[in-house]
Order: sequence, then structure tokens, then C-alpha cells
Amino acid sequence: MFSKIISGFRKGLKNNIYKLKQFIAECRRVLRVTRKPSKEEFKTIVKVSGLGILFIGLIGFILQMIKNYIILRK
Repeated sequence: MFSKIISGFRKGLKNNIYKLKQFIAECRRVLRVTRKPSKEEFKTIVKVSGLGILFIGLIGFILQMIKNYIILRK
């Protein structure tokens, strides 16, 4: 019985080590492909991200105003 537990533990450990090696290999592959963005790309990313944040904030503000209007109206 004890040997079954040990063998199961070893199989699980080997499986986890294999998964970790696969993950590291995938990370290396991704890092080889990536590159630093140019200044123009960076500016575009910042603009688009900022507009997205403002848009989501505006939606939240409008919903809050609608909620407050409905509550105060009652």
C-alpha cells in the first residue's frame, strides 16, 4: 500500500516537472518573438488604452447618474 502511494507521488511529480519544463519552453519561445515597440507604437497604445479607460468610466458615470435619478425620484 505504501509503495502505491510513493509510486503515485513520483508519477505526479514527474508530470508536474514535465508541465513546468513545457511552460518554460513556451515562455522562451514567446520572448524570442517579442520586441520593444517603437515610440509611435507606444504612443498609439497609450492613446487607445486611455480612450478605453475614459469610455468605461463614462459608462459607469452615466449608469450612476441614472441610478441616482431613479432613487431620488421615488
